[in-house]
Amino acid sequence: MRRSIPSTTALLCFEAAARTENFAQAANDLNMTQSALSRQIQTLEAFIKQQLFTRAKQRVKLTSAGKTLISELTPQLEKIEATLLKIRSHGDLEGALNIGTYPTFGSRWLMPKLMEISQELPGFTLNTITYLANEDIDPSLIDIAIVQGNPPWKEFRADYFFSETLVVIANSESDIVGGDDLMSLLKQRILQHTTRSESWKIWLNSQECELQKPIIGPMFSQFEMLIDAVKRGHGIAVVPKLLVEKDLTDGQLVLAHPHEHTPESAYYLLTPSVKVGTPKIERIRKWLLRRVGAQISPGG
Repeated sequence: MRRSIPSTTALLCFEAAARTENFAQAANDLNMTQSALSRQIQTLEAFIKQQLFTRAKQRVKLTSAGKTLISELTPQLEKIEATLLKIRSHGDLEGALNIGTYPTFGSRWLMPKLMEISQELPGFTLNTITYLANEDIDPSLIDIAIVQGNPPWKEFRADYFFSETLVVIANSESDIVGGDDLMSLLKQRILQHTTRSESWKIWLNSQECELQKPIIGPMFSQFEMLIDAVKRGHGIAVVPKLLVEKDLTDGQLVLAHPHEHTPESAYYLLTPSVKVGTPKIERIRKWLLRRVGAQISPGG
């Protein structure tokens, strides 16, 4: 079925004229004569049966209909332009990529890996886009995302990346450091992560310890804030070990309990389904799976 839309040329002429409010300048920007631009706008006005400009001497002003059209048209033209640029670079083996990550995971774990990629594959520009929860991931914005959880993920191809080990951390001056008494542990102030509130239950269940009542304690939306709160002595928390390995080595944090647990959920690389097969995305994906995933043992 034939679509009832005017020519692209007419729309571009209108957009240029609306932006400059000057037919002569708009024509110059589009490398065409002013009379040709005027004819295109007249054709567009005839098509939609609305006057788009009022003319006064050398300048023009948008009518109410014109203002409505430009507000709707501009984002559509920008989207078309972005799509065409994306398709134009579809076969490129290098270029810019957006990698999605959680904030703390990105700063503490991913950033060093991006530096390695930049050194080994200098033709890439890697941008990071952060999200706090998996449901916040926008497939139109990211090319590859790193997530923790369980597949499937709708609209994405999922590649197993590596497992996660959960540990309980405490301030290095805590009185309970190194003990294995779970009851003493649970008498401490418990800190939790907003989107990982089940972490304590998962860690305790792995030791056949069933909670008699829900854990109540301060909630933090980012692991960075949660870890910092533990460092300052505000309580203890269950966190992924890979986020605090340096802190444990440096002595800024300690394990409040010797037990470590690797749950069934793991980290995955996600590629938006519509972008699967894009050469430069596949190149970075394969690098991450080969060079990073292989360096991490199943135990974390």
